[in-house]
Amino acid sequence: MLDFLPEAMREPTVVAVPFFLAMIAIEWIAAWKLEHEHEGASDSQDAPKRPVAGAYDRSDSRASLAMGIVSIATSAGWKAVGLLAYAAVFAYLAPWHLSATAWYTWVIAFVGLDFLFYWEHRIAHRVRFIWATHQAHHSSEYFNFTTALRQKWNNSAGLVMWLPLPLLGVPPALVFAVYSLNLIYQFWIHTERIGTLWRPIEFVFNTPSHHRVHHGSDAEYLDRNYGGVFILWDRMFGTHAPETRRPTYGLTKPVGTHNIWRLQTHEYVTMARDVRDATDWRSRLGYVFGPPGWAPTTGSADSAGHDDAEARQLSGSA
Repeated sequence: MLDFLPEAMREPTVVAVPFFLAMIAIEWIAAWKLEHEHEGASDSQDAPKRPVAGAYDRSDSRASLAMGIVSIATSAGWKAVGLLAYAAVFAYLAPWHLSATAWYTWVIAFVGLDFLFYWEHRIAHRVRFIWATHQAHHSSEYFNFTTALRQKWNNSAGLVMWLPLPLLGVPPALVFAVYSLNLIYQFWIHTERIGTLWRPIEFVFNTPSHHRVHHGSDAEYLDRNYGGVFILWDRMFGTHAPETRRPTYGLTKPVGTHNIWRLQTHEYVTMARDVRDATDWRSRLGYVFGPPGWAPTTGSADSAGHDDAEARQLSGSA
């Protein structure tokens, strides 16, 4: 069915595209029908002109869809590079080779990749040069199914983090297959139309409620809920937070554009400018490897505390 595509693009994510579009259409129609119910509604916790729950904005959604389309091509390129590297690791370094047709190999690969995804995701929010690749996904002030398609174009951090899988004998093609399944799962959790689910599901799996927290720029929601499929990792490693009120979505410092190139690159540009203007190597390294928002302290306790708080606020920027 996918013979017309380059081999690197024949993956579950491409097959799921019609499903993604159908779900977006359904949610968009629902938002259009319900928008009049929210006219004039006020929430004392909401900021002025804050988008209503589940709303769509045409410019915002077009930007998300465009970034998703480009990401299909860029991810195919990264996948081709990754397959070559993983094949070498699998062939020459893995102490054993797991069968690609065995059910337990799929379980190991799926759970293992989700575990590594948690840590890659967590690092992406705490190390600025990796955050620069990821922040575009968090740049929308809306939270709907199109936000799920607002994907990064640089997958290099993930490729590095998943190296343990081929090293432990997971076939390289299987690594990318389970990652595609991981991404497909994460599509449906980008919505405000689904509340909390049955408690055992909320305890084990990532859900819309958990992921709304992750996209929140509110202080109590920053650096929380990094899991892909399983929220258990956040519970185990102390990064889980429940949804106690509707989050405010978007970056703590909005980019203020729907230009997809700027959305993808503005953090690289800002980081490069900070490094250029730094006066010493400690500052230069801090601007690259420190958390987003890091700045050199002036030496006083008050300024150090301010810098640490600012760095924490910006590190979770969505």
